[in-house]
Amino acid sequence: MSRKRYDQVNAFDPEILSTALRDAIKKLDPRVSSHNPVMFLVELGSILTTITFLLGLFTSAPSEPLLFTGLVSLWLWLTVIFSNFAEAVSEGRGKARASSLRQSKGEVDARRIQEVSFTSPCEGVKSGMLKAGDLVLVKTNDLIPGDGEVVLGAALVNEAAVTGESAPVVREAGGDRSAVTGGTKVIASEIIVKITVNPGESFLDHMIAMVEGAKRRKTPNEIALETLLIALTGVFLLVVFNLYPVTAYSAEVTGLGAPASIAVLAALFVCLAPTTIAALLPAIGIAGMDRLFRRNVVAMSGRAIEAAGDVNVLLLDKTGTITLGNRQAVALIPVNPEDAGDLENAALYSSLDDETPEGKSIIDLIEKDTPGISRLIPPGSTVVKFSAQTRLSGLDNGGCCYRKGAPDAIISFVKERNGDVPGGVQGMVEGIAKSGGTPLLVAKDERILGAVHLKDILKQGIRERFFDLRRMGIRTVMITGDNNLTATAIAAEAGVDDFLGEAKPDDKLRLIKEYQSSGYLVAMTGDGTNDAPALAQADVAVAMNSGTQPAREAANIIDLDSDPTKLLDIVQIGKEILITRGALTTFSIANDIAKYFAIVPAVLIVMYPGLAALNVMQLGSPYSAILAAVIFNALVIPLLIPLALRGVKFRPMPAGQLFTYNLVIFGLGGIVAPFIGIKAIDLLISWLGVV
Repeated sequence: MSRKRYDQVNAFDPEILSTALRDAIKKLDPRVSSHNPVMFLVELGSILTTITFLLGLFTSAPSEPLLFTGLVSLWLWLTVIFSNFAEAVSEGRGKARASSLRQSKGEVDARRIQEVSFTSPCEGVKSGMLKAGDLVLVKTNDLIPGDGEVVLGAALVNEAAVTGESAPVVREAGGDRSAVTGGTKVIASEIIVKITVNPGESFLDHMIAMVEGAKRRKTPNEIALETLLIALTGVFLLVVFNLYPVTAYSAEVTGLGAPASIAVLAALFVCLAPTTIAALLPAIGIAGMDRLFRRNVVAMSGRAIEAAGDVNVLLLDKTGTITLGNRQAVALIPVNPEDAGDLENAALYSSLDDETPEGKSIIDLIEKDTPGISRLIPPGSTVVKFSAQTRLSGLDNGGCCYRKGAPDAIISFVKERNGDVPGGVQGMVEGIAKSGGTPLLVAKDERILGAVHLKDILKQGIRERFFDLRRMGIRTVMITGDNNLTATAIAAEAGVDDFLGEAKPDDKLRLIKEYQSSGYLVAMTGDGTNDAPALAQADVAVAMNSGTQPAREAANIIDLDSDPTKLLDIVQIGKEILITRGALTTFSIANDIAKYFAIVPAVLIVMYPGLAALNVMQLGSPYSAILAAVIFNALVIPLLIPLALRGVKFRPMPAGQLFTYNLVIFGLGGIVAPFIGIKAIDLLISWLGVV
């Protein structure tokens, strides 16, 4: 397959379709087809009818029209091939992704060192020789030889080979952005990486295994459904086996008709067995994982996606998930109205050297009211940098000291200069905090001029998404390290169901266990080492690819874009997989009803004329009825492939209402469609005079 961006590869791309058709033929190998027991039995029926047809060529008086036997055999083979084709098409995009990943995973040269030092002697080795615990030095333009953690230094890393994003990211030692992935490239500076996995166990190895449908493990729900299908198929197989002696006895006693032939029995079995869902079941699971990959999310197990579909509690970090992550200045509030101009000037001066998003937002806010302000630091000024000790910043210019910072820090600054704290300052600070904001006081020399209101800005549409989750019966819980006053305000604005303020790592773990002990399935996101215990405990754990190695190892889903809001998408896709599986199962079982009315009278009507009452479709003849049912049974599989790949669209509604909706749409549709389809095919067969 030619190299295309993975997100530009369409499931019905001509290259994918041609490859899928070849793979569909290859999957006829019994060693492969036996993995799908229902379709394996259909393949055996195809073989038997083919043998019957070939023997009929050398028989002077075959029991049935030879063309009928041949056409039944042909359409049974097509049924199997269409089933294989559905699975092969769904695997197509995954194989394209796997191919591109393998190119980034190739063996690279590595510099192995003995100690955590940039001056440590290097030993040149191949990446395949590295094992967990080895230290490697990675310089500018080097590929990182394996998954690991940065233990010394910081570097700019291009992760496009894994994430598809061209913008480089910073990876550094000692923080929550220390994890690196093998195959990514250092484009500036150098780092020492401690390898954390052995050969064949890397993140890319897991990704490649997961994107290739052939290596995808079946989920518990899928296994349960497959077991049900096998049980139903076993019942119908016994019915068909017992039908031969029944028809043979009836033919002998009544002298009417003849024992059911192999072609008729094979056709009867295939039409009665749940072949439609059996054919599409593998495609549904693979296509669901593909939808995750298109969102740059890697599920380390199919079980995780399925659990996401059943989640009823979501634990979400506030910063970066519910809010944009950077507080922004929304108002300047003067102590006295006449100080508004001085407050604006002092806030501007104290923010000119502030490179933080908060500092820049203060200047942006001032510029809205006073366009054309200068962002240059006045000559002769002395910059005062922010520090954890002073908790304030600003500059000295023209004999004046301009400062902004935490309320207690500014109050101490003013008192040191023998200034007084105005009576309204404390109420101003408390008012901002109660609204969910963060107050910064601004002072000039010994005077407090007013406050800057910094606010966490909610992500657009987040409140509506929480409303949709609530309609689905999913409880949302915001987790934040903020004080309870701020957390209360943000929770109310965002519309979450509950929150946990001043949260520590053990608080998260305790909260998850409490929900699980009450029977809930819990999902959460995290990126730091301190999140690892909670991620390991959660039923669905989404780690950020930018996070630490312990967080990634504890999670069962990795977001390559490191966007915590992806958790909402993951839940939606998990539900879509479950809904699609249920909808197509309903359709498959429902459309068997019409086939009963078509094929059962056709098989037995000669011996039991009373069964003519069941021929409600008024089909032309027993042979045309059987052939029409077999053809419809085969054609419905490729017609449903787009739905299996795309998935049934998720609609936020209670489970009972959703069940009723799918029962009406797919249950009723599954009953009506075959009546129309089989009748139309029967008319065509009769018109052509085929049988």
